[in-house]
Amino acid sequence: MSRDSDHKTMAAVIGGGPAGLMAAEALADAGVAVTVYERMPSLGRKFLMAGRGGLNLTHSETTSRFLARYGAAAEPLRAAIDALSPGDLRRWSEDLGQPTFVGSSGRVFPQSMKASPLLRAWLRRLAAKGVQVALRHRWTGWDAAGRLRFDHDGEETSIAADVAVLALGGASWPKLGSDGGWADILQGEGIAVSPLRPANCGFLAEWSEIFRKRFEGQPLKRIALSFGGETVRGEAMIAQYGLEGGGIYALSSALRDAIEKDGQAVLTIDALPDVVIGDLARKLSAPRGKQSLSTFLRKAANLSPAAIGLAQEIAKGKLGDLAADAMAAQLKALPVRLTGIAPIARAISSAGGVSFDEIDARFMLRRKPGVFVAGEMLDWEAPTGGYLLQACFATGLAAGEGAAAWVKHSHAQGASLPGVTRQ
Repeated sequence: MSRDSDHKTMAAVIGGGPAGLMAAEALADAGVAVTVYERMPSLGRKFLMAGRGGLNLTHSETTSRFLARYGAAAEPLRAAIDALSPGDLRRWSEDLGQPTFVGSSGRVFPQSMKASPLLRAWLRRLAAKGVQVALRHRWTGWDAAGRLRFDHDGEETSIAADVAVLALGGASWPKLGSDGGWADILQGEGIAVSPLRPANCGFLAEWSEIFRKRFEGQPLKRIALSFGGETVRGEAMIAQYGLEGGGIYALSSALRDAIEKDGQAVLTIDALPDVVIGDLARKLSAPRGKQSLSTFLRKAANLSPAAIGLAQEIAKGKLGDLAADAMAAQLKALPVRLTGIAPIARAISSAGGVSFDEIDARFMLRRKPGVFVAGEMLDWEAPTGGYLLQACFATGLAAGEGAAAWVKHSHAQGASLPGVTRQ
């Protein structure tokens, strides 16, 4: 069944995550009537998931280092992040009654450490500004008249709007609302979209059944991980399928690209990065006596059971046959062969998306005037640490302000927008 909605709105924001809500706020602040359309039964589901372990809003490092985290997308994102800097985002949070603090790693968190108080306060403020919300609306493209088309509880609905902001997210955690289905819609309009790929993701390793059963779910703490000339400190988690966790995510872009190219990648793990190899060899030269190898390594080298298990797995059970210096060398450079990439549905975020060549400086699609794009839909990726949310908020604000300027300019000219039809 198809019908024309009798609801008239000047601005439609499609997607109720951080980028979409920030765009809606910018439009409302500019005096533009706005409705947020969300396919899920509630807003901000992935945002709430991101805050379960402590909401990492942004990072406190210098601007140059901060922007470098976005790699090739640093320049296309620069103006948006300059306009909504990490400091600006902290002030925005404080204005919502959620002051922030800088953790020991330089990451920025709300004092409550949770996403839910911030989201509730934000939604109250948006409602006070007149922002309308339409839930259970899955965007399916444009109809023949250029109106936005939605599936609402199995019924097709067409919405006429003066301007639209697309903020539908990437393709990670699709059960929370962003499944990447928009890519086919935009490609059908001739818009270049890079394939959506896992980012900040886990990787497959061919564990033995004994190792998998014994150590699945156990962390490797205070380790150093190296690949492709880059070394990071952090932690990893032994998963049933391989490895995941913060240290892995920091190298995930390079690891993913190598596996896509060569079918595998060898990650090097230093189980004791704060101990020099000579000192470690001397500790391992001490008599073991009647101790098991695991007990000896735990006492002599302060290794965790998981790290010892990994070393045994790499050595195929023959770690104890090595001389002290060879064992030290092994523990300082454990080669873990990664053979695949965990599915995008398990990833923290996704890479790929709408090419920056397809949008102008205001984040408007060149091929669809009056349609703006923000957030993870764009072709950028970044490590965890606050960079993901910062870019979503910043591009949401940039797209919202661009959309507000566009609709006001068009009204001043007395013309309908060519990309989004007005009834």
